[in-house]
Amino acid sequence: MPLHKLAGQPAPIEMLTNIPLLVSAYYYIKPNLEDFSNLVSFGTSGHRGSSLKGSFNERHIEAIAQAVCDVRKNNKITGPLFVGKDTHALSEPAFITALEVFAANGVGVRYQKGFGYTPTPVISHAILTFNRGKKSGLADGVVITPSHNPPPDGGFKYNPPNGGPADSSLTKIIEDRANEILKNGLSEVRKFNFTKAIETGNIRAYDYIASYVNDLTNVIKMDIISKSGLKIGVDPMGGAGIDFWEPIAETYNLNLEIVNKKVDPTFSFMTVDKDGKIRMDCSSPYAMAGLIKLKDKFDIA
Repeated sequence: MPLHKLAGQPAPIEMLTNIPLLVSAYYYIKPNLEDFSNLVSFGTSGHRGSSLKGSFNERHIEAIAQAVCDVRKNNKITGPLFVGKDTHALSEPAFITALEVFAANGVGVRYQKGFGYTPTPVISHAILTFNRGKKSGLADGVVITPSHNPPPDGGFKYNPPNGGPADSSLTKIIEDRANEILKNGLSEVRKFNFTKAIETGNIRAYDYIASYVNDLTNVIKMDIISKSGLKIGVDPMGGAGIDFWEPIAETYNLNLEIVNKKVDPTFSFMTVDKDGKIRMDCSSPYAMAGLIKLKDKFDIA
């Protein structure tokens, strides 16, 4: 594939996603069940797609969330479901839809207080710490993210009690069940409106940040990093870790500077990847051009 002419350059305004249109399409575009690309399809632990293409819409999330509830019931998972979301625009409506379904199914959900963002490893940490030493009443989790996919995409991942991600045998069960629910016209979906979902008491705020940050010292020698005076530059890339870096720096007295505090669902601050798309791929020097420019200001960026 030839290198795109804008690779490594700031994204021009005409390349940015129309967020109001994208979120509206989540509600008004219905999947064409005769089109394979519009069915639920789990790749690396989760379903990904875009509302504008009919592959990630409210009906998909209703079906997937109900399928997760069915899997929990069949596997006798009765502990809390730790739910996190990232900063992609479709994560917000998908989060609301999922909570409406989970609440109606009697699932005890934990979400980041203030309806903040939660990185995938933080959900794994919450599951593992809750389940430590338990043989019953185990927790599992859901992460609403398409990872580093472009801004128009949404994603929905399931993490079983082992912390996740779910293996292919489990995701196949969820995928098949979700597509069955879709083809049955969603008649099997139990769902409350969001106000009623919150009023059930099943949906509760949880402080993911303090739990995760305070536990870091048990796996990383943070005191050595602090004493070294290592000058650290951090670009959260507008991602779900945005609210975690300042508490990490303050808790462990790190010489750390956050170089980008923007949260923008168009990801307008990113440089264009090699194929002319905006994506947050840390393996791409073109997508990471902005951070690479800062390398001489810090010991590590």
